[in-house]
Amino acid sequence: MRILVVEDEEELRDVLAKQLKEHGYSVDSCADGQEAEDYLEASEYDIVILDILLPKRSGIQVLEWIRKRGISVQVLMLSALDSVGDKVAGLDAGADDYMTKPFAFEELLARIRLLTRKKAGNRTNVYQALDLVMDVTRRRVYRSGKEITLSNREFALLEYMIANPDAVLTRSQIEQHILDYSYEGSSNMVDVYIRYLRKKIDEDHEKKLIRTVRGHGYMLCTDG
Repeated sequence: MRILVVEDEEELRDVLAKQLKEHGYSVDSCADGQEAEDYLEASEYDIVILDILLPKRSGIQVLEWIRKRGISVQVLMLSALDSVGDKVAGLDAGADDYMTKPFAFEELLARIRLLTRKKAGNRTNVYQALDLVMDVTRRRVYRSGKEITLSNREFALLEYMIANPDAVLTRSQIEQHILDYSYEGSSNMVDVYIRYLRKKIDEDHEKKLIRTVRGHGYMLCTDG
């Protein structure tokens, strides 16, 4: 999952980006509203963590710009403005959630998981495809009851695929959702990590969940 953090307070922005990356998210960050719009025009994000009091363009202006452009992204407002009126203004402008500073990082993670569930149409943090079970909260994956150990990037790839079951995902879409701008690896990263996932998830099972759609990309199938 790819997150954009928009926060003009440098220390908080850096801490958020670091901690989110440690929890397996791909993260980009910026310090003002205009730069946020530039990032959102250039790349696809799953969630934007958006401050309100920003230089150049306010968080509310950025949010209104996002909704007018029809950009499909979950927006979590994160602001020191804590009055009822401020919260109403943010939610009415199109925010999916609103948190006030100061905040507990564990609560922020829970709010991110909530937004992810909503987008995927899932009621819990547990996803299932046939006998494959993925617990996002505990960061555990099982196939036929046997636990599978995944790296952070493998986990991110599987989370994106299982949240979009039976959908053909292009290499470009996968890259957009699991990589940030700091990535400097090989150009065939998606194929490499698909191969890693297949080895861990499908190799010892008759029913293969990860399929190649030639000329298009990959999909995680729920019909076996």
